[in-house]
Amino acid sequence: MDVSVIIGIAAALILIVGLAIYTGAKKSGAKKEGTNAAVVAGLIMGTLVGGSSTVGTAQLAYNYGMSAWWFTLGASAACLILALVYVRPLRACACPTLVGMIKQEYGPAAGIAATVLNSVGTFINILSQLLAASAVVLVISPTMGTEWTIIFAAVFMVLYVVFGGAKGAGIVGILKLVLLYVAMVSCGVIALGKLGGVSGALDAMEHFSAELGRNFSSLFCRGVGTDAGACVSLILGVLTTQTYAQAVLGAKNDAHARTGALVSAVLIPAIGIFGILVGLYMRTVTDPGTFAAKTALTGFILNYSNMPGVLAGIVLGALFIASVGTGAGLALGIATMINREFIQAHGKASKLSADAMSKLLIVLVLALATALSCTPIGDTILKFAFMSMGLRGCTVFAPLCFLLWAKGRVEGKYALWSIVSGSLVALVLGVLNLFNVLTLPCDAVFPGVAVGLIVMFAGFASGKGRRALSN
Repeated sequence: MDVSVIIGIAAALILIVGLAIYTGAKKSGAKKEGTNAAVVAGLIMGTLVGGSSTVGTAQLAYNYGMSAWWFTLGASAACLILALVYVRPLRACACPTLVGMIKQEYGPAAGIAATVLNSVGTFINILSQLLAASAVVLVISPTMGTEWTIIFAAVFMVLYVVFGGAKGAGIVGILKLVLLYVAMVSCGVIALGKLGGVSGALDAMEHFSAELGRNFSSLFCRGVGTDAGACVSLILGVLTTQTYAQAVLGAKNDAHARTGALVSAVLIPAIGIFGILVGLYMRTVTDPGTFAAKTALTGFILNYSNMPGVLAGIVLGALFIASVGTGAGLALGIATMINREFIQAHGKASKLSADAMSKLLIVLVLALATALSCTPIGDTILKFAFMSMGLRGCTVFAPLCFLLWAKGRVEGKYALWSIVSGSLVALVLGVLNLFNVLTLPCDAVFPGVAVGLIVMFAGFASGKGRRALSN
């Protein structure tokens, strides 16, 4: 590989990791205070815009065209709903975690179930980020081997968040997004030019549609049930994931939280379009029978973009950090939930401080994710991401809505049944569909959420849980 490419990659990685370490050290002795809108947006997008939004979108566009846009469209819609609907009631609960809110409202059993199942859903998405990061490294060093590239990515995830924490991840997220936008805009514009402009891109989609018998120009190329389910999964997943809730809960006030979420909603969709353009172009110059679609974006940068070596390296470094940042933020969310709801809440803290325990949990979570990612679990990045989001939504969405807008109206046992039944339906059907054991007419998120809501409405109709009305 060209030395200038390596220099560019090293520059991007050193800049990001250096800032993470600097912000972590700076905040360690500072007075704790809320974050501003820019850091809120940085933490949301620094986690949400990762390997699935970039590497995964280009991969899906290579095979299905415009339907690859759903990850970033769904993420944008989720941020908009978060800003306009959820910020105020979430912050009014005055609880640092979503599962903590559920435990306060519905009891310890519901809280434990939500912690475990929500963490499983979040954990699945860490796998997709490790796979996306490995796709970047494999293009840079094909002889390195998948296992070592995944380990390499996991080490950077630890550095990213352990030294910076939540505020550090937000500040680093801002820099990461600047680099990522430069990367994706550059790639998208170059790919569009090589396709022959907008008309050339449309012609390419028309050609692929005729060749494969599926409409590359449709947002529902994979079927309405599948693609609409992908969007719903993203929305529910974002609204019920600790990392994104943590971003708005940690803001200085409601206005900063709302503004940060709105900025995220505006900026995210463009990332998907640029990735789609790259995926379409790469299908015109490679053999789909032999080409690894997950390397569409990274392969384009190295072999087809004609970028100067240093710029290509910076772009590759930004894409690698995009996956690393998302996986690190998700690991932070899992560690926060487990530490506060299991260890600290039950007085099981060891000699380690709460902060040290969170960092240890982050390392353990990423170590387990690394071990699983090195097994033959499949390499379709967005499938894991969509399933992860859907599972989180089916676990927390129904009980969270009732505690925010119908507080005290449902008994804890109904919430527990809702959490367990909804998530298990989504998990079982999702796994069977993922490995082609069962073909579903729609995404597994629909039956999962439906079951959870039915149980909660049954509890509401019973009229026995009226604590809030009697207080």
